[in-house]
Amino acid sequence: MKRVSLTGRSLLKLSDLTERELAHLLDLAARLKRKKQRGVRGNLLARKNIALIFEKASTRTRSAFTVAAVDEGGSVEFLGRHDIHLGKKESIKDSARVLGRMFDGIQFRGYRQETVEQLARYAGVPVWNGLTDESHPTQALADLMTMREQFGRLKGLKVVYLGDGRNNVCRSLMMGCAMTGAHFVNCTPACLAPGAAQLADIRAAARRSGGTVFLEPDPARAVAGANVLYTDVWVSMGEEAKFAERLALLKPYQVTLDLVRRTGNLETGAVIFLHCLPAFHNRETELTRDLGALEVTDEVFEAPFSKVFDQAENRMHTIKALMVATLTGGLSRR
Repeated sequence: MKRVSLTGRSLLKLSDLTERELAHLLDLAARLKRKKQRGVRGNLLARKNIALIFEKASTRTRSAFTVAAVDEGGSVEFLGRHDIHLGKKESIKDSARVLGRMFDGIQFRGYRQETVEQLARYAGVPVWNGLTDESHPTQALADLMTMREQFGRLKGLKVVYLGDGRNNVCRSLMMGCAMTGAHFVNCTPACLAPGAAQLADIRAAARRSGGTVFLEPDPARAVAGANVLYTDVWVSMGEEAKFAERLALLKPYQVTLDLVRRTGNLETGAVIFLHCLPAFHNRETELTRDLGALEVTDEVFEAPFSKVFDQAENRMHTIKALMVATLTGGLSRR
């Protein structure tokens, strides 16, 4: 079988990958994780300089790219929204050509998908989407890695996402599950369901892999038999004005211990809880001090079956695999 090569490639959305390329990245991430656990410092990214462009704030994405690069001998430069002229005093096209002459790879985290696409079109180096309003492919890689670690497989798992069924995290997760043969249920109100065209592409991927994708507005029906329950914040960055509206609309979709029990898999240990973070699960943030838990209760978030911090760590390992695969094509043999 021909060896998979992603050298020189960008990742703007998960469907940029074939099913085989996606599996290759997950395999590489697992190898690199074992390497780090053994305390081995590598040089797969030696002399590689990475630009990290952030229009939106970040904890996991920024930290994951930074540590992943440094682990393998690379260097990173953080470029915040007030540090460069991207799209303001200078066109995105011109900024891309400048940055591409100086850096070996570019990560972009911001608002418009068109911005990351323009960067990839003109930079001449790999560009990775660290989040846009449309897509979050590096999060989906970590999600898939975490599920595979817990169950030893992806094919045949039932994954239920509860909440805003058309946001960037859900879109990318839905495609990732479709590509790997999982059975995905998007549990969301009809007004927050993904569009028909998007569903058509995702269901086509599911048919190729043997997976399925369904919409189900009733949480109790959706979670029956689930192996993975996944949720996200109810209001994404840039949508804060919709907070009260979303709170009322999505309160029935809160992940509670009762809902976990309804999977029928709690007693056998065949269900886990995932969240891309940050999560509003207690009164310890400014937003929730007067409200308490929102999308998930504290008893679920802190339960043994909650794997959210494994998932957060896996951002680093999958991002490392992505950079190694696209910048060098190299594999760690140690």
